[in-house]
Amino acid sequence: MATRVVRFGVIGCGLMGREFASAAARWHHLVGLDFRPQIVAACDPEPAALKWFEEAVPGVRVASDWRRVLDDREVEAVYVAIPHHLHREVYVAAIDAGKHLLGEKPFGIDAAANAEILARAAAKPDVLVRCSSEFPFFPGMQRIVRAIREKRFGRILDVRSGLLHSSDLDPDKPINWKRVVATNGESGCMGDLGMHALHVPLRAGWFPADLRAVLTKIVTTRPDRSGSRVPCETWDNAVLACRVGRAQSDEFPMIVETKRISPGDVNTLYLEIAGTDLSMRFTTRRPRTIESLPYRRGEPQAWHVADLGYASAYPAITGAIFEFGFPDAILQMWAAFCDELVHGAAGMRQPFTCATPDETRQCHAIFAAALESQKTGATVKTGIW
Repeated sequence: MATRVVRFGVIGCGLMGREFASAAARWHHLVGLDFRPQIVAACDPEPAALKWFEEAVPGVRVASDWRRVLDDREVEAVYVAIPHHLHREVYVAAIDAGKHLLGEKPFGIDAAANAEILARAAAKPDVLVRCSSEFPFFPGMQRIVRAIREKRFGRILDVRSGLLHSSDLDPDKPINWKRVVATNGESGCMGDLGMHALHVPLRAGWFPADLRAVLTKIVTTRPDRSGSRVPCETWDNAVLACRVGRAQSDEFPMIVETKRISPGDVNTLYLEIAGTDLSMRFTTRRPRTIESLPYRRGEPQAWHVADLGYASAYPAITGAIFEFGFPDAILQMWAAFCDELVHGAAGMRQPFTCATPDETRQCHAIFAAALESQKTGATVKTGIW
């Protein structure tokens, strides 16, 4: 089988840039694919980050200026993992340079920046533009996605989805760019975590018509590098009560949570769907377990618990009896991006694509409505319909 090599540049060599390098290095973990990524260039303003890439990725060309990566003729596609306030400039430049783009959420610091990125993407239809969101590639989430696609739930009663972690519970944790409005954006935890919680609901077509938001700032100051306390400006936690549906006959509530301060949650994604024919729930707290409740009239209503094991969208060498984890979800997401780049959406080995530009637009509409709701205390239309 001939192997199509997709040559990548990485812009932003921090945590997620290293995760991509790791995924590319273990590509042979996947089975039967006719494509693979190769990282040929990387950039970051931090010398230590570049040094890690030089040592971990043989032959990689490194630079401190992201323009060097976009000017590199060998680079066909880029992965960009940088602070939100830089998204507009770098994402637009990458698209203009004809580089296929997988960018980190939220795809622009605000709705205006997002709109500019999407307009540029629309003007370059030959450039594949997608947003990073790895959690839907967990086997349990894929099982739910399949049930949505097969319309097995009946009428939806309610949906609950969230991404929760507790890394900011410590009030003395030093401040970073995600706690500053100028670099993270007004949406705070929603912009940083919201795509993970919304990816599958939006893919299902469950767009909130309106919502009521409760946003909270829990830690108001944090130490800077000198130890001085400085303002911690962004929202720590968000709970959105959404009304989904175009008519009363198909309306249902959807609760979306994004929290940086959720005691006991290291990094927990969950999705729960209740329907008249089938209910399902999954959480990364129990990554190899899926729960379902099929309703049959006259029969006992009981939750069924199934042990999934390693049942990935793209087959891998790992035996089905073993457990799937976060690095595996990253690898699966990258396989989906490269698959779509090489074969187009219609020719993919499996049908679930990475998050689309329009889904990032929908997220920003939800975030903007949530900010307005928090400000006014009212239920606010999202403007998506």
